[in-house]
Amino acid sequence: MQLKSRYLTQGAETAPQRSLLYACGFTQEELDRPIVGVVCAHSEIVPGHIHLDKIAEAVKAGIRMAGGTPVLVPSIGVCDGIAMGHIGMKYSLASRELIADSVETMAQAHRFDALVLIPNCDKIVPGMVMGALRVNLPTVVVSGGPMMAGVVDGCEVSLSKMFEAVGARKADLIDDAGLLDFERNCCPTCGSCSGMYTANSMNCLCEAIGIALPGNGTIPAVMSARTALAKHAGMAVMELVRRDIKIKDILCPTAIRNALACDMALGCSSNSVLHLLAIAHEAGYPLDLQQLNEMSEIVPNLCHLAPAGPTHMQDLYAAGGVQAVLSELVKRDLIDTSAITATGKTVGENLVGVCVRDYETIRPIERPYSETGGLAILWGNIAKNGCVVKRSAVAPEMLTHTGPARVFDGEEQAIAAIYGGQIHAGDIVVIRYEGPKGGPGMREMLNPTSALAGMKLDKSVALITDGRFSGASRGASIGHVAPEAAVGGEIGLLRDGDTITIDIPNYAIRAHLSDEELDRRRKAHALPEPNVRTGWLARYARLVTSADKGAVLE
Repeated sequence: MQLKSRYLTQGAETAPQRSLLYACGFTQEELDRPIVGVVCAHSEIVPGHIHLDKIAEAVKAGIRMAGGTPVLVPSIGVCDGIAMGHIGMKYSLASRELIADSVETMAQAHRFDALVLIPNCDKIVPGMVMGALRVNLPTVVVSGGPMMAGVVDGCEVSLSKMFEAVGARKADLIDDAGLLDFERNCCPTCGSCSGMYTANSMNCLCEAIGIALPGNGTIPAVMSARTALAKHAGMAVMELVRRDIKIKDILCPTAIRNALACDMALGCSSNSVLHLLAIAHEAGYPLDLQQLNEMSEIVPNLCHLAPAGPTHMQDLYAAGGVQAVLSELVKRDLIDTSAITATGKTVGENLVGVCVRDYETIRPIERPYSETGGLAILWGNIAKNGCVVKRSAVAPEMLTHTGPARVFDGEEQAIAAIYGGQIHAGDIVVIRYEGPKGGPGMREMLNPTSALAGMKLDKSVALITDGRFSGASRGASIGHVAPEAAVGGEIGLLRDGDTITIDIPNYAIRAHLSDEELDRRRKAHALPEPNVRTGWLARYARLVTSADKGAVLE
C-alpha cells in the first residue's frame, strides 16, 4: 500500500515536518517504517481505563516487533457509572462524537499509516471505530478487557447488583452494612464492568465484526493473556498494512450482519443498537431497525450474562468466549464464515478447532434460552419510529403487560417518586424529555431501573423512556422511544393514568388512545424550552439526529 506517512518522511518539501518529528526523538530508522497511531483512552478516573497505559505499551511492542513505528495519541473517555444520575450523564453519549472526531483529526493531521484502537468502556469503543471508518486505514481494536466479578455473600456480583443494592437499602431490605459490603466488593479489579453491559457488548461485537482479534471481548483485564493479545494486535495491524487490508474491507455488510447475529445470541446491551446504527452509518451501509427484528426472529438467545442471569464475562471467557458463540451459530448457517478479519484470516479459518467448553454459560443452539434473540424493536402509536428492549433481561411475566402510565418529565422526578414509594405493582413508569435532543445527551436510566429491581418491582413494573438504559438495567426497560418528546413525539402527549400495553413477543407498544385524542392533545401541547443553552451540549442538541438513526450528528 502507499504509505500516507511518506507525505512527511520523504522529499525536500517535507523537511520542516521531519525536523519536528526529530524534535520528538524519532530516528531516521523509525521514520523509514510505517507509522501506526496507537489511540489510547488511558486515564486515572475510569476503572476500565486505568490500566490501558500497560495495554498500549504491549501494543507498541508488537508493532515494533513486526517492523512498524508506534505513535501514542490520547482519547477521552467517560465512565458511565460515575456519571450516572447527574449532569455528567448528559455528556456520555455526546462524547462518542468527540472521540470519533479526535481519531479522525489525529490520523489525518499526522498522516498515520494504520491505527490500533485501545478503548474499553461504553461510548469509547464505537467512537473510536467511527473515527477510524472515516479515514479507512488498516485498523485493529484491542480493548482493556473485562473486570472480574466481585463476591458478596458467596455469590458473584457486578455493578448492576451495586445499583440494585441502593434500591434495596431505600426499601429497608438491607442495612447500611449490607450496602457497604456491595460498595467495597462488587468491583474488585480494573477493567470494564463484568456483566454484559454496553462496554463488554461492544468489545464482543468488535470481535464478531472481525476488527478485533479472537479473545478481545472476554479475556479478563487482569490476565497475562490480555497483555499477550495486545502484543498480537500490534503485530496484526502490521500484517494488515502489508496486505493493504483496511477497516472498511473488514467492516462490510456481511460483518455487520454477523455482529447482529452475535448480538442476539449474547443478549447484548440495548445500547448496542444505537452504536451499531452509528457504525453502519459511518461505514456507508445504513442499518434499518426492522433488520434487527428480522435477525431476532431467526437467531436464538444462547447466553444470560449479568444482568440477565448469574454469569459474568469471566465465565463467558472460560466457556470459549465470542468465538465459541459464533461456532454454535455456524451450526444453523447464521454466520457468514467467508468474511475477512483482523487476523488476516476468514471467520471460518478463525473458528477451526473452536468449541464450547461450558454448555451452561453458552447454551447449545438446540437448547437456547429462547428461540428469539436477546433484543427486540417495538413499534406503536407512542413509538412510531421504534423503541428498544433487552428482551433477554425481561421476566417472562412482563413480556406482555398492560398498566397505567406514571408520567415524569426527567429522571430526577421519576427517581424521587420511586424512592418515595409512589410506584406500585402494575404501573408503567414513563420518563420523557431525556432523548438525544431533549436531554440533551440521552441519559441512561440505570438509577430508576435498579431502584425498581432492588425494591423487587422489576417483575411487576415497566419503564418506558426516550432516553437510554445502561446495559446493567434489567426488567421491562423500554428505551430509545422515537420520535422523542422534545421534537413532538407522542410520548410527550401521555398523561398520568393513560393505559399502555407492552407486547414484546409481537414487537408492539401502544397507548390506549385514539388518533383523534392524540391530535387534540397535540394541538394543546407546547414544547418546553431547551434545558441546556450553552457549551458543547447546546451545540450537540442542535445537531444530533434521533435514536432510530443512531443519534449521529447531522
